[in-house]
Parts: sequence; structure tokens; C-alpha cells
Amino acid sequence: MKEITRRKFIATATVATGFALAVQPISAEVITTDAKGLVAGAVKIPVKDGEIPAYRAAPASGDNFPIVLVIQEIFGVHEHIQDITRRFARLGYLAIAPELFIRQGDVSKLSNIDEIRPIVAKVPDAQVLSDLDATVNWAKKSAKGNGEKLGITGFCWGGRITWLYAAHNPQVKAGVAWYGRLVGDATELQPKYPVDIASKLTAPILGLYGGKDTGITLDTVEQMRDRLKSSSSKSEIIVYPNAPHAFFADYRPSYREKEAQDGWKRLLAWFRQNGV
Repeated sequence: MKEITRRKFIATATVATGFALAVQPISAEVITTDAKGLVAGAVKIPVKDGEIPAYRAAPASGDNFPIVLVIQEIFGVHEHIQDITRRFARLGYLAIAPELFIRQGDVSKLSNIDEIRPIVAKVPDAQVLSDLDATVNWAKKSAKGNGEKLGITGFCWGGRITWLYAAHNPQVKAGVAWYGRLVGDATELQPKYPVDIASKLTAPILGLYGGKDTGITLDTVEQMRDRLKSSSSKSEIIVYPNAPHAFFADYRPSYREKEAQDGWKRLLAWFRQNGV
């Protein structure tokens, strides 16, 4: 995409409405959180090359809210991710989910995951980390966020980013990574994986993984656990033996209610005990 075209695209981009086309049909178990008593909806985050869209949810009254960055799956900031931000807002958080693929394309409009993967593969980690820095700055300056209480959580693609961003930004107090990939082949755009930064982590990260995840094998989880032993972060990884990948995704067949609810309780306790 040419630079002028890309800038124009970013300027007109918006967050998705509803669920991404690639995840249809939606499961009957889908959780819906309304926005009563909240300020919730699309916002624009100033970044180095313009603005990116994001979905923000916070209590309608009050200020100095603890900040939670909610990092998207491969399907973008669609309704599931937006609902998660509202769940946080109901608990007193300012939750923000920036569209981190938007320069490369609008994945919510694509009907097949095989069309989405090439777009996501073009997203540089450096761009993502910079956009998240900008999101944190926006939250502090424009949305009544408390930068001293910064947490991050992400799912699948966003789970990997959760580990990486915690290593990147010393302001992060705690994070929870849901089934994010831990190892991989380094490329120019994605030069590091969580195992590469594990020993240098200082922020406590809770990893939540599924024992039946065919894409993230248990040997890589054990490799990550071993690397974490040499860090000062006191990070932990929980494996749910019978859970598949995406067990928190209540709109998909992979959803496992028991494990999802336990993981959410652990997330909230983890944030509380670590100052978020």
C-alpha cells in the first residue's frame, strides 16, 4: 500500500461492527455485555503516521481508572473483543482495544481465515508496540486513565503480544496472556517470541493455555516455564488439561465455560494482587 493511500486509509478506518465474517455462525453460548452505565464506543488514537481506530469502554462517572489494554485475536477488534472491554469497564476499568492490523487491512470484512493470515503476517511487531505505547498515552491524557495502574491481556495473536509488550514497556504492572504462541522462527517483522524475552521479564504475566491446543504444544509451554525461572517477574503459566485453543472465545465451538470462567477469575485476582 503506497504511503499516501495508507495514510488516507488509516484516517477513514473504523472499528468493526458486529462479529468478523470469518467467525460466522455465532455460537448460542455467546456472552453479551450491555453498555448501560458505561462510556463505550469507537475512538481514534493518535499514532506516528496518523490515527488508528480503537474500541474504548469505561465507567460513565469517575476518573483515574486503572487501564487495561485488550489485545485482539487474528479476527481484529470485532464484537467479542469489544464485549470484553465492556466486561472490564463494568468492574471499574478503562479498557481499550486498538485496531493493530488496520494499516495492513480490515480483517473483519474477510470471510475466510486463510485470507486473514497473510494480512496479519505483514504486521510488524515494532508497529504494534509503538501503537500500544500511543494507546497508553491517549488513555492517560484523554480518557481519565491512571498510568500507574496499567494491565494488558490478549488472546491468541494478542496473547503473544501480551508477553512482548510487558517486556517492552516498564509501566506494565501485570498481564494475562491467553493461549499466545510462545516460540517461532524469527523474521524481520517478528524478530522475537516470548521465549526470547522470558528471562528479562520484570512484570508478572499469567499465561493461560489449553492442554488440547494443537497449535501450541505442551513442550513449548514447558520451554517457556523453564525460561521464566531465571526472570524476576514471578510469572506463572496455568494449563487446563482438557481445553483446546480459544477456550475463552464464547462465540465459537472451542468455548469451554468452566475453564473460561476459571481463567477470568484468575485474571481479575492477578490484576488485583499486582496493583492493576
